[in-house]
Amino acid sequence: MKRAIVTGGAGLIGQGIIARLLDEGWEVASFDLRPSRLGRHVDCDLGDEASVTAAMKALGWDSLDLLVNNGGRVTGGTSMDLATTSLDDWNGFLNTHLTGAFLMSRAALPILREGASIVMMASTRALMSEGGDFAYAAAKGGMVGLTQALAVQLGPRIRANALAPGWITDATDLSPEDHAQHPAGRVGRPDDIAQAVLYLAQAEFMTGQCLAIDGGMTKKMIYAG
Repeated sequence: MKRAIVTGGAGLIGQGIIARLLDEGWEVASFDLRPSRLGRHVDCDLGDEASVTAAMKALGWDSLDLLVNNGGRVTGGTSMDLATTSLDDWNGFLNTHLTGAFLMSRAALPILREGASIVMMASTRALMSEGGDFAYAAAKGGMVGLTQALAVQLGPRIRANALAPGWITDATDLSPEDHAQHPAGRVGRPDDIAQAVLYLAQAEFMTGQCLAIDGGMTKKMIYAG
């Protein structure tokens, strides 16, 4: 049986990934401070080195086929003002997203099997921005850079790729305009990301890449008026 760790497994995208992996027969552990409805919960503060070490020890696995670095701070939203943003606020994003991805990748390395895959959950905000998301965008952009470097350093034994989700939701009260603005004709769902994770877990000639899963929005030129 193949084994996967999904960080941030209690969140919307994390739950979608775990559900799909379980359906495909994987054994899955969720590393999160919040319990996950699915998979095996392992308590972990992703930005804390000691917590990551303890979590890997508590898991007790001797092999791993897939690490999905999906966890990170989202509480309070991603929009901040540069003039009033504290260092703690800035570090809150970098520690949980970027540093967490580094700590988890390093901790998992000894048990990653040959042919295993690391998937970083970046964001389309690493490729475009609304301005106030600068800390989140910096963290996600860093994950893209980390992905590229790990692909080179760890290959060919281990592959590393990133996903850049766009608008992903399970909401049912969206307007027709919400869907129609996407070239794909709809807003994204968690399973769209889960499908992409499974693809990257199996795509033997894909490494060092960042795939935008956004219904085409990053390819759409938008001007007011």
